Amino acid sequence: MNPNKLTLALAQIAPVWLDRLATLEKVKANIQEGAQKDCELIVFGEGLLPGYPWWLSITHASAWDDRIQKEIHAHYARNAVQIERGDLIEIQKLARQKKIAVYLGIIERPIDRGGQSLYCSLVFIDQQGEIRSVHRKLQPTYDERLTWSPGDGNGLQVHALKDFRVGGLNCWENWMPLARTALYGQGENLHIAVWPGAVRNTEMITRMIAQESRSFVVSVSSLMLKTDFPTDTPHLDLILENCPAVLGNGGSCIAGPDGKWILEPVADEEGLLIQTLDLNRVFEERQNFDPVGHYSRPDVLKLQVNRSRQSSVDFDGE
Repeated sequence: MNPNKLTLALAQIAPVWLDRLATLEKVKANIQEGAQKDCELIVFGEGLLPGYPWWLSITHASAWDDRIQKEIHAHYARNAVQIERGDLIEIQKLARQKKIAVYLGIIERPIDRGGQSLYCSLVFIDQQGEIRSVHRKLQPTYDERLTWSPGDGNGLQVHALKDFRVGGLNCWENWMPLARTALYGQGENLHIAVWPGAVRNTEMITRMIAQESRSFVVSVSSLMLKTDFPTDTPHLDLILENCPAVLGNGGSCIAGPDGKWILEPVADEEGLLIQTLDLNRVFEERQNFDPVGHYSRPDVLKLQVNRSRQSSVDFDGE
């Protein structure tokens, strides 16, 4: 086994939308397939479990105190993930059995924030089946703010995977220079960017981050068609009324440390995209530029990061 090389799978799939249990089964099946193909890491798209809030942009979601919007949101919340009650235990067991690490985008309803608000979170599970970080998206984008809460810096962490150092961000927070820098400063050389599903999101920024960081950048997107909405979705007739035929067309891709494509964006194809990466390419490209190493000036410019898990209540004596 060469610690300098890593085989990974980009799981470009559609969820069983807003059905946590059915989507979990689909995630497990893809992990099994990735392990059978000797993958050591598998990555799923943003909020895949149980799905991205596609209804927001097509149903006048900003209407205040609207019964329809409340009922759709409640359905979303009931299908969200609570890590504390063990919703990811089966994924953890499978990761341990198959010795495969997992980056999984979830909609989280965490107990430590009261258990009702929703967060777009990226979970890293290592090859021993342990959850090593839960990164809650720092800033939901535009209409996402109608259903997701802003996260914190606790999940701005990188993890050792063979000789690689891997970290990840959700969707548009990949555009946040300081969030990227927080990961670079911890030695990140394999950057994971997860997306709800659109070539237009991945085709530029994937190569830009790779060239900036001199790292491998892996963008993983989901898929979603108008026909993917389950028939038991609340107010489905309203959602479908102004719904385009394609909401998420994928766009999963990989750029190398020189900013050039290893895998160009793949659209409208469901399944696993598999690639082996060689860490030596990072060392080659860091020879002339390293954003937090020899090409940095910490005496002039320095980032301070608060990685405390935020909570509204602190209890003395605990």
